[in-house]
Amino acid sequence: MNSDRSAGQWKQIKGNIKEQWGKLTDDEISQLEGHREQLAGRLQERYGLAREEAERQAKEFSTRHNWH
Repeated sequence: MNSDRSAGQWKQIKGNIKEQWGKLTDDEISQLEGHREQLAGRLQERYGLAREEAERQAKEFSTRHNWH
């Protein structure tokens, strides 16, 4: 995959994250680039979710948006 395509996909994912979890800041979302596994932790911090629920939401989002 070339870098332009990868960058374009990341922009889409960032927009989708912001749309679904508006409490996350742009800086927090930018820090997630290349670190999909950190999304659950950010959700726990911002939304006060239990670990299991945050992981479920992060996994569902990742699957839905093909974010690996």
